[in-house]
Amino acid sequence: YAVFFKQAFLIGAILVILFSLDTVDQLPHSRAEFYVLLLFAVIGMMILASANDLITLYVGIELMTFSFFILVGYVQTDARSTEAAIKYLILASAASAVMLYGMSLIFGLSGQMNYAAIAAAGLPASPALLVGGVLLLSGFAFKIAAPPFHMWAPDVYEGAPVPITAMLAMGSKAAGFAAMIRVFTNVFPSTGYPWPLLALLLSGAAMLVGNIVAIPQTNIKRMLAYSSVAQAGYILTGLVAGTAAGVKGMLFYLMIYVFANVGAFGVVAAVSRHRNGEKISDLAGLARQAPVLAVAMTISLLSMAGIPPLAGFMGKFFLFSAVIDAGHLGIAVLGFVLSMVSVYYYLNVVKSMYLAEPADDRPFAVAGTLKFTVLFAMTATLAMGIYPGPLSQLAELAAKTVFH
Repeated sequence: YAVFFKQAFLIGAILVILFSLDTVDQLPHSRAEFYVLLLFAVIGMMILASANDLITLYVGIELMTFSFFILVGYVQTDARSTEAAIKYLILASAASAVMLYGMSLIFGLSGQMNYAAIAAAGLPASPALLVGGVLLLSGFAFKIAAPPFHMWAPDVYEGAPVPITAMLAMGSKAAGFAAMIRVFTNVFPSTGYPWPLLALLLSGAAMLVGNIVAIPQTNIKRMLAYSSVAQAGYILTGLVAGTAAGVKGMLFYLMIYVFANVGAFGVVAAVSRHRNGEKISDLAGLARQAPVLAVAMTISLLSMAGIPPLAGFMGKFFLFSAVIDAGHLGIAVLGFVLSMVSVYYYLNVVKSMYLAEPADDRPFAVAGTLKFTVLFAMTATLAMGIYPGPLSQLAELAAKTVFH
């Protein structure tokens, strides 16, 4: 299970580093430190995926989050980047404090830090357990950007450098889910804590808020931020199912989401550098000037929408099948309907790229590493949609270890 997530984090980090080389070269100073901090964030994610006790869990969260504090505000000459870093610092610190208080309540009730030992303690249902569980869930909801703890995401995604936005969208989210799955499948099933109901409410709220608020967005990074909120809702349906099949769907979806994100944000990075803008209108006419980037963006967005035969379709199929088998038909129907809603705002971007006139006539120069990264992500998204077998088997194997 941990190895599966570590592979996802490493793949994501390598691809982000490849498409960020051009961006980092433009920084006035501290270029090497950018990569060091990014790797510290990845180490924090890996610790989260491996954590079997509350202390290790908290250490992993703080190592990852502190690295992102600095990376979000890395472009000191950009007021938006500084503002985003301050917002993220304040809100993430509050979320960490809330989570730590929840951990202290669970430790106080059980006298144990280890997940298995807490489960073995057989905690009876009590107000203190409910409060501790809700506080812990609130901290996780902040990391995965699920409502009502998602308000940091649009501002931070918009202000952060594009490579860091990509890493936040996929790495931080996947790490949050990695820890969340362990805690809620290993610690709480033997208690009276109603975590499946809370996960159901979080999932529905995330899908509704993310998809509806994404529609009027004009900034591509803000639109992708709200899309990320909606994706968290889809992935949470696997936790609602509470079965090995549900967790398998979560792992499969998180892996394919890495490639879809890299494809989308790689194109955003190229457009941002060439046209010095990050609005959807800045992608106008991209298909004429950089057709490869336009195709990659289209495939990434349609995969997130769950259009066959792309990988996102198979991911949603696994998730919704698992939650229906668990008896929660309503949340699967909601997810399906809102997936169709998401097609509208994704196709707005596609329409701008293919039908609108280019913003300028300058030749569109794309760095070789960025083009390779985008092509690789696009190929992986297509390949895992057409032939999902190997990844599906790996996800199933990893999911079974959680319930062993």
